[in-house]
Amino acid sequence: MIPFAVLWYFLSLYIGNQAMLPTPIDVLRALVTLATGPELWGHMITSMRRIAVGYGLAIVFGLALGIFMGQVRLVHELVDPVIELLRPVSGIAWIPLALIILGVGDDLTMFILFYGSVFPMIINTIAGVRGSDPILIRAARTFGVSRFGLLTQVVLPGALPTILVGARISMGAAWMSIVAAELIGAPTGLGFAIEWYRQMLMTPKTISVIIVIGMLGYGSDRLLRYVRGRLTPWAVGLKVGE
Repeated sequence: MIPFAVLWYFLSLYIGNQAMLPTPIDVLRALVTLATGPELWGHMITSMRRIAVGYGLAIVFGLALGIFMGQVRLVHELVDPVIELLRPVSGIAWIPLALIILGVGDDLTMFILFYGSVFPMIINTIAGVRGSDPILIRAARTFGVSRFGLLTQVVLPGALPTILVGARISMGAAWMSIVAAELIGAPTGLGFAIEWYRQMLMTPKTISVIIVIGMLGYGSDRLLRYVRGRLTPWAVGLKVGE
């Protein structure tokens, strides 16, 4: 970090235009100013509320659909082409149409957030469910475990590490999606703050908000890593997604 900050400092001095590239000191001052006022906190709370709702819906829907597709071959064959058709399309591409249908505000941002974060959850859940140990499944069936018991006692515990990796990937996608949506389709939130300060040529504040988003995203990921370590301690050494 220190070499990057030094390079940034001298590059900003070379450019000599704060509106284009302020020094790290200018950005730190702007960050302190924002942190001591209500404006930044209001935008932050709004974005985090949208994340909580949209990401929560994506996790629940992605988990349920992923389990269903992983367990029932016919459902997988019918739904998988639709998912693979939609998955490469960025949520940003839907913003113009969503603006017409949903208007400016929470509905649009949470739709884009949901769209961007649900696919990693679906794909990882399917992979986890289909990657269940066949020996354990046969053993459970031998002991007369019901289909529901097989799912809850064998399949899901085995799939949980992969599912939690999907949850982490979805969280990163959620932050990227909500910032993009708020840049265009919301009158509040951290993405809106970035665009507002850019228009006002307040570049130090623009970069400060970007730093805040990075810190919130990092904190969210650390929280999910902690949850993964608590729920699947046997899988902590796995390198997938680390």
